[in-house]
Amino acid sequence: MSVLSRPQFHDEAKAFEFLESVIWADGVVCPHCGIVDGRVYDLSGVRGKPSKKNPEGAIRHGLKKCGECRKQFTVKVGTVFEHARIPLHKMLQAVHLMTSSKKGISAHQLHRTLEIAYNSAWFLSHRIREAMRTGALDVMGGEGEAVEVDETFIGRKKGTEVRRGTSHKMAVLSLVQRGGSVRSFTINGTSAAEIGPIVNANVARETFLLSDEARQYQTIGKGYHAHLYVNHGSGEYVDGPVHTNTIEGFFSIFKRGMKGVYQHCSEKHLHRYLAEFDFRYNNRASQGVDDGMRSLSALKGITGKRLQYS
Repeated sequence: MSVLSRPQFHDEAKAFEFLESVIWADGVVCPHCGIVDGRVYDLSGVRGKPSKKNPEGAIRHGLKKCGECRKQFTVKVGTVFEHARIPLHKMLQAVHLMTSSKKGISAHQLHRTLEIAYNSAWFLSHRIREAMRTGALDVMGGEGEAVEVDETFIGRKKGTEVRRGTSHKMAVLSLVQRGGSVRSFTINGTSAAEIGPIVNANVARETFLLSDEARQYQTIGKGYHAHLYVNHGSGEYVDGPVHTNTIEGFFSIFKRGMKGVYQHCSEKHLHRYLAEFDFRYNNRASQGVDDGMRSLSALKGITGKRLQYS
């Protein structure tokens, strides 16, 4: 049976039941007063106020009422899906499509597949990217571990003209732990003063730091157990275990997605696109994560986040 033939992707009531099982796995939480597993009245199926378009009133799926604060809510309140007018079952489809597409899926494709307005598809995709953002605070690497660091350039900064070099492009810094996760950041420049604090805040000092021959890494690498590098300028790319092929592989997927699928990204939203590619890499098949598990992980990240269209 196809994954997209599951009930939660086609039936609104089932969609709410499914999301409730994910978000409220430890009991229903009132988003207004914070009571967990308190008195909750199920008002699912109750019709809303009549309107010109719907004289009988729309059926309210997943509607609850807290017995403590007496306020109504659904599982979408307090999440990136709050106030979304798109049917929940279509939003769940979008989550599955975005998490299972290795190089992403464009808003135009979501617009056509889900049969929703383009601007709604565009905003929905950003809601989902926000859910993918983890904001991890733990350090990478450690004793005996290797972390690769490198930067890449993409697109064009707002208000700049295309010219030689990379000064007109948006800069991205990524850290990849071999056999583990990736963490990417938008940066204003590639100096040691710009990159150093990011690397130091995210990589344990006992780590083997691996990079290319760029001068800034010579300075940054002094604070680590060992700094090993390859000289790309001299045609050296691999010296036994010393290489940056892991991070280059991540960049290749990122750039193919950004250029081939999304085609354009503004500086304002770049960090969310990075979160999307980081998320899929960190929840990849080689780590034992399949499409269903990846989709479930993204849904667990929707709580406590809001995104305004403006």
